[in-house]
Amino acid sequence: MRTEFDLESIERACVAAAIDPSKWNGAMDVAATATGSYGALLFDAQNRLPGFPQSESMAGAVDSYINGGWVERDVRYGVKPLLIRKGIATDLDLFTSDQIARHSYYQEFLAPHGLRWCACVKVASGDSLWVLSLQRSIEQGPFSPTQLQTLTNLSGRLGTASAISRMLGFARMDAALDAFETSRVAAIAFDAKGHVVKLNGSAEGMLDGALRIVDRRLCSYDTNSTTTFNRSLRQILLHGSSCSAVVAFPRPGLFPILACVVGLKSIAFNPLAPGQAVAVLIDPQIGRTPGQAAIQACFSLSAAESKLADRLATGASLEEVASVCGISYETARNQLKAVFSKTGTHRQSELVTLLSRICHIPAR
Repeated sequence: MRTEFDLESIERACVAAAIDPSKWNGAMDVAATATGSYGALLFDAQNRLPGFPQSESMAGAVDSYINGGWVERDVRYGVKPLLIRKGIATDLDLFTSDQIARHSYYQEFLAPHGLRWCACVKVASGDSLWVLSLQRSIEQGPFSPTQLQTLTNLSGRLGTASAISRMLGFARMDAALDAFETSRVAAIAFDAKGHVVKLNGSAEGMLDGALRIVDRRLCSYDTNSTTTFNRSLRQILLHGSSCSAVVAFPRPGLFPILACVVGLKSIAFNPLAPGQAVAVLIDPQIGRTPGQAAIQACFSLSAAESKLADRLATGASLEEVASVCGISYETARNQLKAVFSKTGTHRQSELVTLLSRICHIPAR
């Protein structure tokens, strides 16, 4: 079993992924190869969220992990205290070899995929705790003490990628909120825990007591509305939905404020980014709605893609939009494919539904 790991290649790959979030899965492939592991994952030790970066080799196991409910029964989260203190932890810090041989997590979940051992490496990200999990097969056996000492050095190296990722994540979040503000639309950004990270000026103007922020949570004086909103926010964060149903926050003597939670697709794939979702707030008394700039920032679309998406949201056909935009139908189709990818939709009807919730929520 090899004892020398190429930590520099892992650091380079993670820094590149911090700059371009589409490269995170590739960075996990690099981490697995550089450490002689079966596979690699990057997950949040404080929030059991799906959609985490993974090496290609882990696809089958991750599918079982999510769909089989093992995400809620993952005993490896127990390494967190040790991880904080030492920067690295393994299965043998939790159980003996005999216990592992009998434990359902290892035998019913991991064993069918040929997996058993892992080393968890701390990746600090502000007040978050992310973990690079290096997976080994039953045949490969656990990491040796010498290898674990080497991986301890990796924890410090990954701090650079973490810092860059958070810095760019804040910049992208600010850009999204600024775009909504330009369109005179209230917007609030939330982190992976559902805490308010930042809000724009228009949103601040809607916090009048009936709607307020308490302990970093968006709350209404109506507890049912607060519960419904939190459920919608959780649906976006935990299940990767693109857009929630509209939630009404009642106000005495006024029309309710309408809220729709949107997953920040351009940011959420970056696991270390601070902003993971944004709530768009609509005041029917004012009747303001977001426009093309907000769509572009929220989903990281190009100018041409956001123009096409904005026009499709009005109900126009792709042929009509191509004609108005002065492009060929084939070019419009290619742009639509890119929009599908970035918004997490698969059909034009899904896209129109998503954008209609953001751009054309009707006054009541």
